[in-house]
Amino acid sequence: MLPLPNVLLVDDDPTTNYLNKLLLTRMGVAQQVLVAENGEQALRTLDQSCRAAADPACPRLILLDMNMPVLNGLGFLEAYLQLPLAQQQPIVIVMLTTSMHPVDLARAQQLPIDGFLNKPLTQQKVTDLWQQHFAPQ
Repeated sequence: MLPLPNVLLVDDDPTTNYLNKLLLTRMGVAQQVLVAENGEQALRTLDQSCRAAADPACPRLILLDMNMPVLNGLGFLEAYLQLPLAQQQPIVIVMLTTSMHPVDLARAQQLPIDGFLNKPLTQQKVTDLWQQHFAPQ
């Protein structure tokens, strides 16, 4: 598994962020794991790190929680659509959540999302995700 330059975790739970960052680091998934505690912080992170298409500082993967204060996962996805195209192109976004409510799922599927994973994040889920989106073809 070749490491991605950057992964962005977006979750309001510090324990979840700590455990997910630890898992991704131990698995060698990313050279750097960034953390945002809500959608607003995540948008600021993208604004700072994704200045141009294929910018190496730009996260290649975002693991996004659905339910957060300030700006939730759906709000983040709606705002993400408004970003300059250079900040959108290389990013795989996966919803990592405990909320699998049919209304939330239906709304999220209308937005730029590449998949859903139920919490907790596990080594097998990360391996499957990497193989699906990042393994050489």
